This record gives sequence, C-alpha cells and structure tokens, in this order.
Amino acid sequence: MDEINIYLETEIHPTESEDKVREAVGNVFGNIPMRKKQSLRTVLLVADGRGQGVLEKLRNLLITDRIRDAARKAFFNGISEKTIKFCLNKQAAFMRHISFSNKTSESPLGPIRVTIESPNPIDLIDWLAPRTS
Repeated sequence: MDEINIYLETEIHPTESEDKVREAVGNVFGNIPMRKKQSLRTVLLVADGRGQGVLEKLRNLLITDRIRDAARKAFFNGISEKTIKFCLNKQAAFMRHISFSNKTSESPLGPIRVTIESPNPIDLIDWLAPRTS
C-alpha cells in the first residue's frame, strides 16, 4: 500500500501554541513532516506523507479507543472515488485520542482535516478499522 498519500491541515489560532498543535498531529500521525503555511486569514499547519506506515499510529488509536465501528462509518461517509476525507478533533488528538467530527464547526479550535488518496480506499478502510463483529 505504498501508493497511499496522506494530506492534512489544521489552523493554528492566535490563542494556541504551535508546539501543542504539532504535538496533537504527531500524536495521531507520528513523525509526519509538518510545515507552516500562511493563508489569507490564518496560519495553517500542513503535512503530507506517503505509505501505510503514516497511518499506523491512527490505526492503533482506533483499536485502543475501541472506536473502529465509528471510524468505519466516518471513513465511508467521506469516501469519494479514490479519496477518503474526514475531520478529527484537535483537542482529543492532543490527548492521544480520536474523535471524529462531521462538520468543521464541531471542533471549537478547528479540526484536523485529513485527506487520504488510495487506489483502493475500501481495502484501506478494512485495514485501518476492521469490523468488530
């Protein structure tokens, strides 16, 4: 599954510590290379990675938090051809937990927006969050 590409972005609000935002992303995606990007109104932390290994930490958190069924639902709701899109709560990620949000407004400090490109997204979802029953 080396053909997998992962892109993510999250806003760094003036009230937030950049180091803590980086830590939140790292808690879910490990050592994915991150960089700051200035947009018109805000500063973004963006990251991209390649390969299944980048998703290993996310997969382990889904198992540990026992939310594989909820994750499957979120992943399938965000599937479009060869892309999976979903949002994660930044505060939960900082605490090493996964919490999905359906809308970007559900996360007070803004979500971590994740896009995964895969030639076979259904197989990827089955690996990330296998069925529990």
